[in-house]
Amino acid sequence: MNIFKKSTLIAVIVSTVLSCKNNSEKTETDIKTAEQSIYTDDSGKSVSGLVGDYVSSSYNRRNEGYDWVAVSVTQLANNSIHISVRSRADKKKPTCTFDADASEIEENVYRATVNGKNILFTFKNNTVTIASEKPEDGGLLNYYCSGGGSLGDVYTKIGDPIDKKQTDPRIFTKTLSLQNIGFDVSTAGKGSIQEITIQPSGLKVDNNKITMDIDGSVTNAEIEDLNSDGFPEILIYTMSAGSGSYGNVIGYSVNNGKSMSQIYFPPIADNIKANKGYMGHDEFAVVETTLVQRFKTFTTGDTNSSPTGNIRQIQYKLKDGEATRKFVIDKITEYPGK
Repeated sequence: MNIFKKSTLIAVIVSTVLSCKNNSEKTETDIKTAEQSIYTDDSGKSVSGLVGDYVSSSYNRRNEGYDWVAVSVTQLANNSIHISVRSRADKKKPTCTFDADASEIEENVYRATVNGKNILFTFKNNTVTIASEKPEDGGLLNYYCSGGGSLGDVYTKIGDPIDKKQTDPRIFTKTLSLQNIGFDVSTAGKGSIQEITIQPSGLKVDNNKITMDIDGSVTNAEIEDLNSDGFPEILIYTMSAGSGSYGNVIGYSVNNGKSMSQIYFPPIADNIKANKGYMGHDEFAVVETTLVQRFKTFTTGDTNSSPTGNIRQIQYKLKDGEATRKFVIDKITEYPGK
């Protein structure tokens, strides 16, 4: 979980979790910019009053067979929220599916950046309005809905839980594609145990889906050609259940366009320098062909939720191993934590 707010806009920490086909273009300067960014603690601010479920007007007529869309808002850091849009799924394929993290830009107005375009979530009088920041970007809201639907609407908060019998059961969902190869990533489950499903497409030999259980949740997924061999890697970022919130990377590399194999991600405990003061709360992002891990370090006397140390950034490169490809630490840097 991210407990910090950036005071400068950087590309290295990716805040959106959404269904998309292409990654935004990144340059080598993104890493350099990230090394200069400063975080500020917003631990005193709460968004608990916004947390809850919001529904479209047709939800009240769901028992008559009407389609409907729901927006679930959960708190991440004290200055950010997670937006999850799901729709009716008991009678047909879900109409709208969308996930994103949004940060506050002014009181009760939050913004998520999706492929370089901004979506605003405005809360007022127990409603949330979803709209593109620029009118010309309105088509982005149609992208995550089928049948001519759109995320753009006014949704009203409800006091009771959403009708689970009709709801899309997937907790996380994202579609990614690069170099004519695609991946559908989704999770489902109850409690802390979730099942991840990875469905590849476009591989010449083996497009069988992969499933695995994790004790925690998926926070994001990205795609990139990390070793510049002309074929993509899919990376799934997870966070363990419990107060520690330890991050991990589940990665697969495409083998000459035919199949895919899992990438080895080393435990941080294997590196003394990287592990010193580490107690979870990681963030991951791909910048060009580099995987970046970032977290705030803990010092003596810190509680699990309140680190006071430096911000550590670890950069990994994808390398060929004897049996499988693996991530190898390329660089470790630290910045003052504020």
